[in-house]
Amino acid sequence: MSDLPLSQAIENIYTSIKNDNEDLDAHIAALKAAMAREGAKEAVFEPGKLAQPNRQGRKIMQSYFKKKGVAVSFAS
Repeated sequence: MSDLPLSQAIENIYTSIKNDNEDLDAHIAALKAAMAREGAKEAVFEPGKLAQPNRQGRKIMQSYFKKKGVAVSFAS
């Protein structure tokens, strides 16, 4: 799980969110490792794929991921 490409790590986050945040912390750790390997400064998510795509849901996600050391932004 540690050698996932960034795109797959992000897809795993979407899947985890849809499954009531199942193994979310493990997926965030894998995402953080993928970002470090690929030199990414932040993970970009599509709001339409989130369980709560509204502003409040995005802010909660950003806050939680920031606590885990991952900067999050959202595609327009």
